[in-house]
Amino acid sequence: MNIDDKLATLKYNKDKDSHLTIDNDVCIHCKNRYCTYICPANVYEWNDIKKTMTIRYENCLECGACKIACEKKNITWNYPNAEYGVKFKNG
Repeated sequence: MNIDDKLATLKYNKDKDSHLTIDNDVCIHCKNRYCTYICPANVYEWNDIKKTMTIRYENCLECGACKIACEKKNITWNYPNAEYGVKFKNG
């Protein structure tokens, strides 16, 4: 089973507010954009034409790898509000 198949088995309870925030002006000057590579759920996507970072926070696995990998320390990461976010087990 590949990562996309595994991710499709997870359940999410999407909050209306993101638990991930960035300053797009900082992302513009980032050369490597490690967050777009390290996130196993592909939460971050850089649009080179618009020069913007899209954050699909509702897919976040809450691993925190993006915050550690960001060389600009530009990602503010908090746990989602209670009852929201990824659900790893049914119950």
